[in-house]
Amino acid sequence: MTRNGIGIRTAQLRSHRVVGQIHVYDGAGKGKSQAALGVVLRSIGLGINTRSATRVLLLRFLKGPGRAYDEDGAIEALQQGFPHLIDQVRTGRAEFFSADEVTRFDRQEARRGWDVAKGAIASGLYSVVVLDELNPVLDLGLLPVEEVVQTLKSKPEEVEIIATGRGAPQQLLDIADLHSEMKPHHHATAAEKGISGIEIYTGAGKGKSTSALGKALQAIGRGISQDKSHRVLIMQWLKGGSGYTEDAAIAALQQSYPALVDHQRCGRDAIVWRTQQQELDYVEAERGWEIARTAIASGLYKTIILDELNPTVDLELLPIEPIVQALLRKPRDTEVIITGRCHNPPAYFDLASIHSEVFCHKHYANQGVELKQGVDF
Repeated sequence: MTRNGIGIRTAQLRSHRVVGQIHVYDGAGKGKSQAALGVVLRSIGLGINTRSATRVLLLRFLKGPGRAYDEDGAIEALQQGFPHLIDQVRTGRAEFFSADEVTRFDRQEARRGWDVAKGAIASGLYSVVVLDELNPVLDLGLLPVEEVVQTLKSKPEEVEIIATGRGAPQQLLDIADLHSEMKPHHHATAAEKGISGIEIYTGAGKGKSTSALGKALQAIGRGISQDKSHRVLIMQWLKGGSGYTEDAAIAALQQSYPALVDHQRCGRDAIVWRTQQQELDYVEAERGWEIARTAIASGLYKTIILDELNPTVDLELLPIEPIVQALLRKPRDTEVIITGRCHNPPAYFDLASIHSEVFCHKHYANQGVELKQGVDF
């Protein structure tokens, strides 16, 4: 899918690139590791659909096995169902530490992870290599920046590299084909009214819907391994077409855990332009909102993804006030994640306890490079 102003073109039958790019997600806002997980979900979905060579390595620095993460259950389920599509390696300590608390073990674990990464990149076995939390590893001085940059610069042409975390060094940003920075916004209204469980991802950079997919994977994993009642709804507007690779991975998880995740799309199979909205656009937007509104009020879902709700509102396909009221009345233990760019921030932004604006510093699409199936859509 491509974006040109407000609107989304279908993923169906579009051309896509073969050459892999280097992505960097950094910044103080939330959504960096989630974006990497979203790409993992899409890439696995592509492999399920096509049986092509789309193996993914999820290499997680600073996330040692001594701590459990929400997404662990979903990743394990996907590994069991599709062992030819995903490998996961975790290195490091299981707790936060600062630069003056670095130990010999930390350096050894960083080197172990990097040795795995170098072998994976050179092997030709993986189409996507996720280096989760590589940025703070470099910022802490646990690995030499020059060596890492040189390895990534000389990667095989077809390999996609995704590096995440705060503190990305300038040398890494210089070679990145895509650089999205997650910047946090704080809303006094949410804090004053004690509102929690509403997350918003907006901005012009890549990583909004991808972060939401990563959040969905985390929630599904929580439902598999921790809380069997943790049901998830993924509701997507302006995406009425087909060809979205995450669908196959979500469907596979649905088949294994049918009571755990529901997935709905709405919209025409076309881009929607401002001032050129059609009657069907309003009908589809309202249909999606009725599903979402009922889900929020029901208390049946612990995590609800409202993907591309922001541009739907910005196109005036939905009124703002009913959304505000639904969010104000949501059950306390229901998390709602809202995504998409918009020109005019709607009133419900003030209710967000987490709000990341994704700034686009670099994007290969702006250089005429095609998007890639299994990564971008």
